[in-house]
Amino acid sequence: MRHRKHNHLLGVKTAHRISLLANLSCSLIENGRIKTTLAKARALRPTIEKVITLAKKAHVASDAAQKVHYRRLAIARLRNKKAVKKLFDELVEQFSNRNGGYTRIYKLAMPRLGDAADMAIIEFVEDAPKKKAKKKKSSTKKAGKESKKTPELDQPVAQEAQPDAEGSEGAAEEPASEPESKEESVPESQSDASDEDAENGSGEPAEDAAEDAAEDAAEEPASEPESKEDPASKDEEQASKD
Repeated sequence: MRHRKHNHLLGVKTAHRISLLANLSCSLIENGRIKTTLAKARALRPTIEKVITLAKKAHVASDAAQKVHYRRLAIARLRNKKAVKKLFDELVEQFSNRNGGYTRIYKLAMPRLGDAADMAIIEFVEDAPKKKAKKKKSSTKKAGKESKKTPELDQPVAQEAQPDAEGSEGAAEEPASEPESKEESVPESQSDASDEDAENGSGEPAEDAAEDAAEDAAEEPASEPESKEDPASKDEEQASKD
């Protein structure tokens, strides 16, 4: 009887289906993730997981002949020596601590154009040790951040010291500037006082000069007749003598 033997037939013949799954397995090993139809992704999962189990057995085996035997079985199924070599030499350590469930399928919302087939993405499940490596990187980043913070803490102290120095310089400059202001203020007051004295003094001599000029003008007419009378008196005296 063929009970439970009709799963994942994909609507093609046996030879076609075996080749199709082998090619999808090689693409998944080389790229780590592929996009295909949902039916093919579900058919690919058991096939690739059985090959991964062969790689795990070869990794654990201590007999060299047993390792070669498992490798040959994988080549018979995948029909690609490069993909088998990558799986047995590089990717097998990723699944050494996992007991099954090596792949993950994501169903996409948008169907394929043309026939509206459901699309999906199938990929390998990430290994747990990689997450530990990420934690180590984060710790190194924290150490780097702490090392960056220490100079930042020192900088404000230096910046605070600079304003203090500037304040002391300003305080030293201010007393020097005060005498200048005093010196400037004294000449201004003296100059104002001298100007006032000059104005007052210049006004008084002007008044005195005006009074002297008036007195001279009043005396001059009186003196002129005297000067006029002198020649006449001289002529009379000369005539009397003659």
